[in-house]
Amino acid sequence: MKKVIIVTLVALLAAFSFTAVASAATYMSVATGGTSGTYYAVGGALAAAVTKDGKIQCTAETGNASVANANLIATKGIEIAFVQNDITYWAVNGQLMFQGKPLKNIRTIASLYPEHVQVVIAKDSGIKSINDLKGKRVGVGAPGSGVEGDVQAIFGVAGLTYKDLKQANFLDFGATASRFKDNQIDAGFVVAGFPTAAIMDLTTTKEVGLLSFDKPFLDKLHKKYPFFVASKIPGGTYKGIDKDTVTPAVMAILITHEDVPEQQIYDFVSSMFKNLDDIAAVHAKGKEITLKGALDGLTAPLHPGAERFYKEKGLIK
Repeated sequence: MKKVIIVTLVALLAAFSFTAVASAATYMSVATGGTSGTYYAVGGALAAAVTKDGKIQCTAETGNASVANANLIATKGIEIAFVQNDITYWAVNGQLMFQGKPLKNIRTIASLYPEHVQVVIAKDSGIKSINDLKGKRVGVGAPGSGVEGDVQAIFGVAGLTYKDLKQANFLDFGATASRFKDNQIDAGFVVAGFPTAAIMDLTTTKEVGLLSFDKPFLDKLHKKYPFFVASKIPGGTYKGIDKDTVTPAVMAILITHEDVPEQQIYDFVSSMFKNLDDIAAVHAKGKEITLKGALDGLTAPLHPGAERFYKEKGLIK
């Protein structure tokens, strides 16, 4: 009799343990960017939207943006990350800052929204074209960041190098704004979805402008790097900048690595698209995230979990 009772208790405990494990939420983290950038704001809203469904407990973490996030994913330091699609292309193909070291285990999850190259210029700088940056003090992005990668690509097409500048300053978004306030730089590159918090803050206390690129240059840039597309930042986006700014744009995308379980990514994507309204309520860029555009501009293979979701939705045959 005792043996039967013990066996029954063991079976019940095993069943209880299995049920508890099966019903427990999966924990996943998303690497975003600095607190003054768009990734951070959208990432926090996205994590909350995914968590809302109950299948995944999702946390947004501050990060060092695209290049650092790509490396973090490749080394399996985190499950999901925000990156630019151009950086992902260079990463999986071992080009530019990833020269000779391709990150082949990166997989894509979804395309989110356009990110614009925003070249902030001091009003009295005399800068009217990309080549006018010669002899100027220029913020070129944080070291090894996606911004710096874009600057290198744009400079290459323009025939510029850092040596042509009076000073190349390696600054994140917040530091770029601070240097403008202290009159320590003449121009600064920011690549992010607009409106960008750091630039919004800057324009409340300082008169600055945004550099527009001409069509011949944009065509040349697109021919060499197809993921750069001509776009514009509408006038009135920032205080004191009333005219439209014509500028290149890339796409913000979500990536993961190939060893994250298929079901986890499937649940993540399902929950994200189910609760898009929650993301849109927090940041303007959230309104631009759509299921229809989820596959636009992806520059690495899809993760099987995301691929299954899109097949069910009819986006992939």
